[in-house]
Amino acid sequence: MPSSSEPLIDADHADFMQRGVGIGVAACDSHNIPTLARAIGCRVSPDRRSITVFISATQAAPVLKCVRDNGAIAVVFSEPSTHRTVQVKGKDVVVGGLVEGDQEILADYRTAFMRQVSPLGHAEVLVGTLLTRPSADIVSLSFTPYAAFSQTPGPKAGEPLQRQP
Repeated sequence: MPSSSEPLIDADHADFMQRGVGIGVAACDSHNIPTLARAIGCRVSPDRRSITVFISATQAAPVLKCVRDNGAIAVVFSEPSTHRTVQVKGKDVVVGGLVEGDQEILADYRTAFMRQVSPLGHAEVLVGTLLTRPSADIVSLSFTPYAAFSQTPGPKAGEPLQRQP
Protein backbone atom coordinates (compact mmCIF):
# COMPACT_ATOMS: atom_id res chain seq x y z
CA MET A 1 0.00 0.00 0.00
CA PRO A 2 1.44 3.40 -0.93
CA SER A 3 2.16 6.01 1.70
CA SER A 4 -0.03 9.10 1.82
CA SER A 5 2.58 10.99 -0.22
CA GLU A 6 2.55 8.42 -3.05
CA PRO A 7 -0.28 8.19 -5.56
CA LEU A 8 -2.38 5.02 -5.38
CA ILE A 9 -1.77 4.40 -9.10
CA ASP A 10 1.84 3.75 -10.13
CA ALA A 11 3.29 4.60 -13.55
CA ASP A 12 2.89 1.05 -14.91
CA HIS A 13 -0.79 0.89 -14.01
CA ALA A 14 -1.40 4.42 -15.33
CA ASP A 15 0.13 3.40 -18.65
CA PHE A 16 -1.98 0.23 -18.72
CA MET A 17 -5.22 2.17 -18.10
CA GLN A 18 -4.51 4.60 -20.93
CA ARG A 19 -3.77 2.11 -23.70
CA GLY A 20 -6.12 -0.10 -25.72
CA VAL A 21 -7.94 -1.78 -22.86
CA GLY A 22 -11.67 -2.27 -22.45
CA ILE A 23 -13.03 0.26 -19.96
CA GLY A 24 -16.25 -0.38 -18.05
CA VAL A 25 -17.74 2.31 -15.83
CA ALA A 26 -20.13 1.29 -13.05
CA ALA A 27 -22.24 3.30 -10.65
CA CYS A 28 -25.17 2.65 -8.30
CA ASP A 29 -28.31 4.61 -7.63
CA SER A 30 -29.67 5.48 -4.17
CA HIS A 31 -31.13 1.95 -3.87
CA ASN A 32 -27.77 0.34 -4.75
CA ILE A 33 -29.07 -0.76 -8.16
CA PRO A 34 -26.00 -0.92 -10.41
CA THR A 35 -25.66 0.41 -13.92
CA LEU A 36 -22.80 0.01 -16.37
CA ALA A 37 -21.49 1.77 -19.48
CA ARG A 38 -18.51 1.45 -21.79
CA ALA A 39 -15.98 4.26 -21.63
CA ILE A 40 -14.33 5.50 -24.80
CA GLY A 41 -11.00 6.59 -23.35
CA CYS A 42 -9.03 7.48 -20.24
CA ARG A 43 -6.66 10.19 -19.07
CA VAL A 44 -4.56 9.83 -15.92
CA SER A 45 -3.19 13.09 -14.53
CA PRO A 46 0.60 13.51 -14.67
CA ASP A 47 0.81 13.12 -10.87
CA ARG A 48 -1.43 9.99 -11.12
CA ARG A 49 -3.75 11.30 -8.38
CA SER A 50 -6.72 11.82 -10.70
CA ILE A 51 -8.32 9.63 -13.34
CA THR A 52 -10.64 10.85 -16.07
CA VAL A 53 -12.75 8.51 -18.18
CA PHE A 54 -14.85 9.58 -21.13
CA ILE A 55 -18.38 8.35 -21.82
CA SER A 56 -21.25 9.07 -24.16
CA ALA A 57 -23.80 11.16 -22.26
CA THR A 58 -26.54 9.58 -24.38
CA GLN A 59 -25.46 5.95 -24.08
CA ALA A 60 -24.41 6.23 -20.44
CA ALA A 61 -27.27 8.40 -19.15
CA PRO A 62 -28.05 6.08 -16.19
CA VAL A 63 -24.40 6.05 -15.09
CA LEU A 64 -24.22 9.81 -15.47
CA LYS A 65 -27.32 10.27 -13.30
CA CYS A 66 -25.89 8.04 -10.56
CA VAL A 67 -22.51 9.77 -10.40
CA ARG A 68 -24.20 13.17 -10.38
CA ASP A 69 -26.42 11.99 -7.50
CA ASN A 70 -23.76 10.39 -5.30
CA GLY A 71 -20.28 10.90 -6.79
CA ALA A 72 -19.36 7.21 -6.55
CA ILE A 73 -17.78 5.24 -9.38
CA ALA A 74 -15.99 1.98 -10.11
CA VAL A 75 -13.99 1.63 -13.31
CA VAL A 76 -12.64 -1.63 -14.69
CA PHE A 77 -9.76 -1.69 -17.18
CA SER A 78 -9.30 -5.03 -18.94
CA GLU A 79 -6.90 -6.05 -21.68
CA PRO A 80 -8.79 -8.40 -24.04
CA SER A 81 -5.72 -10.32 -25.25
CA THR A 82 -4.43 -11.20 -21.77
CA HIS A 83 -7.41 -10.62 -19.44
CA ARG A 84 -5.17 -8.47 -17.23
CA THR A 85 -7.72 -6.44 -15.31
CA VAL A 86 -7.62 -3.59 -12.80
CA GLN A 87 -10.53 -2.05 -10.90
CA VAL A 88 -10.35 1.47 -9.47
CA LYS A 89 -12.93 3.13 -7.20
CA GLY A 90 -13.66 6.79 -6.56
CA LYS A 91 -16.23 8.75 -4.59
CA ASP A 92 -15.69 12.33 -5.72
CA VAL A 93 -16.66 12.26 -9.41
CA VAL A 94 -16.73 15.59 -11.21
CA VAL A 95 -18.63 15.62 -14.50
CA GLY A 96 -17.10 17.83 -17.17
CA GLY A 97 -16.51 18.29 -20.85
CA LEU A 98 -13.57 17.84 -23.16
CA VAL A 99 -10.45 19.96 -22.73
CA GLU A 100 -7.56 20.62 -25.08
CA GLY A 101 -5.86 17.37 -26.04
CA ASP A 102 -8.80 15.10 -25.18
CA GLN A 103 -9.81 14.53 -28.81
CA GLU A 104 -6.32 13.18 -29.47
CA ILE A 105 -6.56 10.93 -26.40
CA LEU A 106 -9.88 9.55 -27.68
CA ALA A 107 -8.50 8.96 -31.19
CA ASP A 108 -5.37 7.26 -29.83
CA TYR A 109 -7.49 5.08 -27.54
CA ARG A 110 -9.77 4.07 -30.41
CA THR A 111 -6.77 3.07 -32.56
CA ALA A 112 -5.10 1.15 -29.71
CA PHE A 113 -8.32 -0.69 -28.83
CA MET A 114 -8.82 -1.64 -32.49
CA ARG A 115 -5.28 -3.04 -32.56
CA GLN A 116 -6.04 -4.98 -29.39
CA VAL A 117 -9.28 -6.62 -30.57
CA SER A 118 -8.77 -6.96 -34.33
CA PRO A 119 -6.64 -10.13 -33.93
CA LEU A 120 -9.50 -11.56 -31.86
CA GLY A 121 -11.82 -11.31 -34.87
CA HIS A 122 -13.53 -7.95 -34.25
CA ALA A 123 -13.88 -5.83 -37.37
CA GLU A 124 -12.31 -2.38 -37.19
CA VAL A 125 -15.47 -0.78 -38.55
CA LEU A 126 -17.48 -2.26 -35.66
CA VAL A 127 -14.99 -1.11 -33.04
CA GLY A 128 -14.74 2.34 -34.62
CA THR A 129 -18.51 2.68 -34.61
CA LEU A 130 -18.73 1.54 -30.99
CA LEU A 131 -16.14 4.06 -29.80
CA THR A 132 -16.82 7.11 -31.98
CA ARG A 133 -19.21 9.71 -30.57
CA PRO A 134 -19.91 13.32 -31.52
CA SER A 135 -17.90 15.72 -29.34
CA ALA A 136 -21.08 17.30 -27.99
CA ASP A 137 -22.15 13.88 -26.62
CA ILE A 138 -18.90 13.14 -24.74
CA VAL A 139 -18.54 13.91 -21.06
CA SER A 140 -15.60 13.39 -18.75
CA LEU A 141 -15.83 11.77 -15.33
CA SER A 142 -12.85 12.80 -13.21
CA PHE A 143 -12.18 11.30 -9.79
CA THR A 144 -9.57 10.61 -7.18
CA PRO A 145 -8.93 6.88 -6.78
CA TYR A 146 -9.32 5.74 -3.18
CA ALA A 147 -9.07 1.97 -3.81
CA ALA A 148 -7.63 -0.17 -6.58
CA PHE A 149 -7.65 -3.93 -7.07
CA SER A 150 -6.22 -6.55 -9.35
CA GLN A 151 -9.14 -8.31 -11.03
CA THR A 152 -7.08 -10.46 -13.38
CA PRO A 153 -8.56 -13.97 -13.22
CA GLY A 154 -6.52 -16.18 -10.93
CA PRO A 155 -5.47 -16.51 -7.31
CA LYS A 156 -4.77 -12.79 -6.80
CA ALA A 157 -8.10 -11.51 -8.15
CA GLY A 158 -9.64 -9.08 -5.69
CA GLU A 159 -6.38 -8.25 -3.95
CA PRO A 160 -5.38 -4.60 -3.53
CA LEU A 161 -3.28 -3.35 -6.41
CA GLN A 162 0.44 -3.79 -5.83
CA ARG A 163 2.81 -1.12 -7.02
CA GLN A 164 5.19 -2.28 -9.74
CA PRO A 165 8.92 -1.96 -8.96
